[in-house]
Amino acid sequence: MYRRDKKEDFYTKLSKKEGYPARSVYKLQEIDEKYKIIKKGDKVLDLGSAPGSWLIYVSKKIGDKGKVIGVDLKDIENINRKNISFIKKNIFELNSSDFKGKFQVVLSDLAPKTCGLKFIDSGKSLELSEKALEIVRLCLILKGNFVCKIFEGESSQDFFEKIKKYFDFVKRFRTKASNKESKEFYIIARGFKY
Repeated sequence: MYRRDKKEDFYTKLSKKEGYPARSVYKLQEIDEKYKIIKKGDKVLDLGSAPGSWLIYVSKKIGDKGKVIGVDLKDIENINRKNISFIKKNIFELNSSDFKGKFQVVLSDLAPKTCGLKFIDSGKSLELSEKALEIVRLCLILKGNFVCKIFEGESSQDFFEKIKKYFDFVKRFRTKASNKESKEFYIIARGFKY
């Protein structure tokens, strides 16, 4: 999510300098460097991919033999790489025929339109995260990895415990690039079991 009031922060300046559409790339980079989520040649599904910073990062990481498919309601502009595909669609309207195969990694940086009320915003975030997990269960390979953003709220710990049932390793993680006032954190899940 791009924040107009944070135009001059360190990560926003760095993203512009390095050619990324948004500062969120440094969240994924930190997660990937710490937890080794994405490998060269992987097939990756990126849910909530606009404006495209995660797609560009993944594209570079997986190389020519890999493939990344982005999904978002918003268009992605100026990303012309042969290992990137994009589906403009609501994730609640996706079906398995949209994917054509299985993925080694599913990333979810999905975020709802926020209203400022923690209970409502965290509830909407949970709904998106639940849908992302449903997609993971359809299209992630055994031993695959999942990264999911969720807003801290009443049910976020329950969702964290639910993910533990499906993966060998699950960890809550807050990135350095996340805004201090943000309620977001990431769930890092490795080793999909079923």
